[in-house]
Amino acid sequence: MVAILSSCNAYKNIPYFQDVNRTANTQEMVNNYAPLTISPSDVIGINVTSRTPENSNIFNYSAKDLQSTITGYTVDQNGNLQLPLIGTLQVGGQTTAQLQDKVSAALLTFFKDPVVNIRIINFKVAVYGDVQRPDVYHIKDERITITQALTLAGDLNITAKRKTVTLIREENGKRNFIPIDLTSKKIFQSPYYYLKSNDELYVQPDRSKFATIDRGRTASLVLSALSVAAIVFSVIY
Repeated sequence: MVAILSSCNAYKNIPYFQDVNRTANTQEMVNNYAPLTISPSDVIGINVTSRTPENSNIFNYSAKDLQSTITGYTVDQNGNLQLPLIGTLQVGGQTTAQLQDKVSAALLTFFKDPVVNIRIINFKVAVYGDVQRPDVYHIKDERITITQALTLAGDLNITAKRKTVTLIREENGKRNFIPIDLTSKKIFQSPYYYLKSNDELYVQPDRSKFATIDRGRTASLVLSALSVAAIVFSVIY
């Protein structure tokens, strides 16, 4: 009876978004999304095509595997970017779309009808703790959510705490530790639902995981002790 009651109580903490009405179609406005902006240490990949491709190639980068060495243009700690022909651009706090317009306008002096594509090529998030596949994940898109990042990591293990996932984010020289509750649909309206580059998600295991491992160790020690005792007993008698 104790085992059954304990199991039922533990299950209450497992389902996600428990306050969602699952019997009817419901809607809510998305009002917490903001486009990713460029920050210091971001690596900007730029591809330029024009009617004079041999000249525009000086901008272009190649990154077939985002986990290999990435070539691009690094934003310095003041939010500035150094580019060929153009020189220094202030890009901190801007979106890649805004930077794309700025670079396109500057290149009109040098190329005819330049087409510019810009992206942040070192966008990554880390997911670790009680998940299936802890790792650092390189994001090809500029938009990823907490739930998408956890999905990349193979979702939480059954022993993970869903009410106390920790988001670790560095901003303005400070490291913030933000509690995330996956059991409530309020996460979708959280200002932290959309992740930024270099964010980390830590998933804490509950006590049952340690208890399982601890019981295994205890059982091994007991069996070893009994084996030794049996050998000693057989030798003496």
